[in-house]
Amino acid sequence: VQLVESGGGLVQAGGSLRLSCAVSGIIFSTNDMGWYRQAPGKQRELVAAISRRGVTNYPDSVKGRFTISRDNAKNMVYLQMGSLKPEDTAVYYCLASWSGSDYWGQGTQVTVSS
Repeated sequence: VQLVESGGGLVQAGGSLRLSCAVSGIIFSTNDMGWYRQAPGKQRELVAAISRRGVTNYPDSVKGRFTISRDNAKNMVYLQMGSLKPEDTAVYYCLASWSGSDYWGQGTQVTVSS
């Protein structure tokens, strides 16, 4: 199983970024997906989740600013981030939950300057 994130970078506050996660090695349409982030000195936290049926879930900290989506034909999951804030700065990780196990990508850095 392999998850590869891309799309991170440096952006000014108020800007937007789209993260992508390419998934291989699993039956993608049957699994739940999520995006997490971890800032220095903080615990990893959920920022968005999407079920195999397309039901989405967001914490209040990003609700209305972030949108998770998936393309089952391409084995891809995306995180569209808008109205970015300096506190969104973190390493963002893609998670696939499949067949009772969790699989993580290597992470992509997002830095939001004020």
